[in-house]
Amino acid sequence: MKQRRHFLRNAGAVLSLAVLAGCTSMNTTQSGAVGVDRKQYMSTMVPAQALEQEANQQYADILQEAKSKGLLDRDAKQVARVRDISQRLIAQAGVFRPDAANWKWEVHVLSSDEVNAWCMPGGKIAVYTGLISQIKPTDDELAAVLGHEIAHALREHARERVSQQMATNLGLQVLSIATGSKAASDLGGELTSVMFTLPNSRTHETEADRMGVELAARAGYDPRAAVTLWQKMGAASQGSAPPEILSTHPSAASRISDLQSASQKVMPLYEQSKGQAAR
Repeated sequence: MKQRRHFLRNAGAVLSLAVLAGCTSMNTTQSGAVGVDRKQYMSTMVPAQALEQEANQQYADILQEAKSKGLLDRDAKQVARVRDISQRLIAQAGVFRPDAANWKWEVHVLSSDEVNAWCMPGGKIAVYTGLISQIKPTDDELAAVLGHEIAHALREHARERVSQQMATNLGLQVLSIATGSKAASDLGGELTSVMFTLPNSRTHETEADRMGVELAARAGYDPRAAVTLWQKMGAASQGSAPPEILSTHPSAASRISDLQSASQKVMPLYEQSKGQAAR
């Protein structure tokens, strides 16, 4: 009888958490010219506002630590270059989601040997000096990196991945309830994990690649630079220490092929943008 009660209590916990972790089908962005229209599933346990608040706090902590060490925005010319490219890309974000115009975007450069860049939920961007000094990207190639990272934020890939993580952690939540401890979702820990530790899925990478080249093309940057950029990244990975960005951004020959196809698709947008700029 005691074992039966224990089973029923655990079963009830499973059902309750299953409801909490229930995912809602949605599409966070419009498809754009590149046709990104996959349905996404977001857990009710991961509200967009809560995740963005956590991202804001983590970003502030990262900036404060960098500032205390004299590693924040040290080169004014470098910072201006990164921000100029970023702003041109951000100006095109409305093509995929109009509400991005209301995001509180921030762009900073962190002095670090890491070859890395990222954009947190809500538009918090960081570029590491190692990316600039070691890869030596042209403006078009840097736009490819930034467009890719911005696309991850627009598409809410972090929230989608945290939702997946929460679903896989249901067993731990059940154990917490069964033992009488508080079953609270650690959004901060999950966000850190998906942003800086776990590799992105092939699907997320493809979406970010395609959206990134469209953002770049619309902003007046040659979308074909995405191909040369990732070729440079691949070459850099042949050394003893691959670029940090590749630890969370899997690369393959098929990726180059897809980038070539996507960049050709948005070339008319690039030509149109260049034509308008010339007037």
